[in-house]
Amino acid sequence: MKILYYTLLLPISFLPFWALYLISDFMYLLLYKVAGYRKKVVNTNISNSFPSLSKKEVLNIEKEFFRHFFDIIVEAIKAFSISKAQVEKRFVHYNTEIFEKYKGQHITLVGGHNGNWELYAVSIGMHMIHKPVALYTPLSNKFINEKILKSRSKYGLMMRAYKKVKALIQQTDTEPLAVIFGSDQCPKLTQKPYFMEFLNQETAVQFGTEKFACDYNTPVIYGVIKKLKRGHYAADYRLVTDAPRDLPFGEITEKHTRMLEEDINKAPAYWLWTHKRWKRTKKDFEAYAAKQEKEVM
Repeated sequence: MKILYYTLLLPISFLPFWALYLISDFMYLLLYKVAGYRKKVVNTNISNSFPSLSKKEVLNIEKEFFRHFFDIIVEAIKAFSISKAQVEKRFVHYNTEIFEKYKGQHITLVGGHNGNWELYAVSIGMHMIHKPVALYTPLSNKFINEKILKSRSKYGLMMRAYKKVKALIQQTDTEPLAVIFGSDQCPKLTQKPYFMEFLNQETAVQFGTEKFACDYNTPVIYGVIKKLKRGHYAADYRLVTDAPRDLPFGEITEKHTRMLEEDINKAPAYWLWTHKRWKRTKKDFEAYAAKQEKEVM
């Protein structure tokens, strides 16, 4: 991977954006039109999420998504060398005054994979009064893992594993943190998800955001990344709750997931449709739990 990074990825990252988008257009033709990369997964996900749409409408969203998807890839490569001035030009943050009210305390920030989350990671540290901390699972390749961490954290973002964030937030001298959760990935069988209807399907939703907010009594703020035009994005923020312990079980998860659903409905092509969001059903989690209980007995 070192050779690939230094001979291909890093040199590509220094190209101007217009050249990157020529590469993106070529990838669209080769990988989508010719190879059909994840076409079936994307089409199935969109069709199941919007059952009232015609095949033609689904196909239009699919095509627009793949054009956006390959843009994300080249923009993520660009992030390896992007300057602060370029980030400020291409990624704006709206409604950041929402954080002022909570400047003396930790907050929980939650969102989904809309727009371009890689450029968001690079830009967020330049716009927060809190110290942003993103949770992550290390990649198996240590070299690429290091390079991605360095890319995302170059302008102020901290990247930490969940256990290390818990230890950090318990320290009395820690500056106010904004702990960032991405809530729209399929939970692992070892996790205990919250089940609700999302995009017209029974969905297992990661419960970590709500648990963390209740454990540490932090305000919960939802953030969405909007695509303004090619290569330009904006983040916008809305309050979910500033009294998490006063809400009944599941309400925080319901609220931030409904916010995400609303934003997906407004701009469906810019959500990450390539991941197998619904690959595990409620029966899968119940069967796993029963198996674990049987092994303990």
